[in-house]
Amino acid sequence: MIDFDEYLHQSEPDKRAKSYAWQTAIGLQAVDGLKTSDYLLDTVRKDIEGEIDIDEVSRLIHSYYESKGIHTEEDEEQHEADKASVNIRRLLTEQTFAFTLVGLTSIHRRIFDGIFKFAGQIRDYNISKREWVLRGESVLYVSAPDIRMAIEYDLEQERQFDYSGVNPEGFIRHFARFIAGLWQIHPFGEGNTRTTAIFAIKYLRSMGFHIENDLFAKHAWYFRNALVRANYQNIQKGITANRDYLERFLRNLLMGEQNELRNRYLLVNAPEKLPDPTSNPTSYPTSNPTSNDSQWNIPNENVHRLIEVLDRQQLSVKSMLAALRLKNRESFIDTYLTPAMQEGVVAMLYPDKPKHPRQKYLLTAKGLALLTEKTKG
Repeated sequence: MIDFDEYLHQSEPDKRAKSYAWQTAIGLQAVDGLKTSDYLLDTVRKDIEGEIDIDEVSRLIHSYYESKGIHTEEDEEQHEADKASVNIRRLLTEQTFAFTLVGLTSIHRRIFDGIFKFAGQIRDYNISKREWVLRGESVLYVSAPDIRMAIEYDLEQERQFDYSGVNPEGFIRHFARFIAGLWQIHPFGEGNTRTTAIFAIKYLRSMGFHIENDLFAKHAWYFRNALVRANYQNIQKGITANRDYLERFLRNLLMGEQNELRNRYLLVNAPEKLPDPTSNPTSYPTSNPTSNDSQWNIPNENVHRLIEVLDRQQLSVKSMLAALRLKNRESFIDTYLTPAMQEGVVAMLYPDKPKHPRQKYLLTAKGLALLTEKTKG
C-alpha cells in the first residue's frame, strides 16, 4: 500500500500534486464498485517519486493486461479501474479546463478512452438505475433528446451567476445546487459520477480553490449517494430532494469541517437520524469552519487588505500600489500579489499572457466570497 498522506504533507509540490491526483483517481473507482490492481499501486509509487512518467505508467498498465493469458471478470473490472485511474491522474495534473459542453464530454472521453466504446458520446437512449440508497428506486434522469440543451442551459445559468454577493455559506449552497443539477442530466451511458467529480474539481480550481485533500478519495461512494438524494423525491412517500448531504461533503471539502459522512444516513427512511447539531458541532454543519483546513482561512493580513482594495474592480499593479499607498513594486508583488494569487483569491485578467500591456487583476469567486463575508461581518 502507498501512504498517500505522507506525500500530501510533503513540501515538494510535484509529489504532492501527483499524490493527490492518484489518491483521488483510485478512490473514485469506488463509485462503481471497482478496485485497482496491486500492479497499478507499484507503478503509482514510481510515478510519484519521479522514476517514471505518466506515459510510461500507461504503457506498463497496457502491457500488463496484454500479457495476461486469462481474462476473468475481476481482470476486466480491475483493467477498467486501473486505466480510468491513470487517465484521471493525467487530467488532474493538467492546468487546463473548459467550462463548456465540449469540455464536459472531453473529460468523459479522456477518462474512458479505451474502456467504453461510447467514451465522450452523449447517450441516445433513456436510462434508469436502481439505487441502494433509494431502496431500489431510481432518480429521474433527463430524456436523451434533451441532454445537450439541458447541459447548455445549466452551464449558461452558472456563467451568469453573480458570485459578488455570496458569502462562503451561500457559495456552498449554490455550488451544491449546480453540481447536483449537472449530475442529474446523466449525459453518458456509464461513468457520470467520475466525470462530474473531475469537472467539479477542475471548476473549483478555476475559481481559486486548492483541492488537495482526501474527500473524493475516501468518500467517493458518499459523494455519489449524496448526488442521488439531491435529485430524488417521492411526494407520495413523503420524500423530498435533499441537498443537505451534498452540502456536508462540500463543507468538509472547502471549509475544513468534520461532518460525519456516513452512507447509512442517506438511506431513505433510514432508522438513524443525523446527529443533533447542538450535541456535536463537529459532526454537523456549523456556521463557522471547525478546522484550519478551511479554504477561506487565510491568515495573511496583506492578502485581506488586497481583497478590500480590489473589491469588485479590475486594477493594474500601479493602481493597486496607489490604493494601498505603497511605492515598492517588487515588495508589493512578493508580499501582497503573489500570496493572494497562491491563495486563489486574485487572478489575472489575461492569464495566458502574464506580461500583457493592459494586464489587470480581479477577485476570483473565492475572493468575492471572502469579500462578501468581510462586508457582512
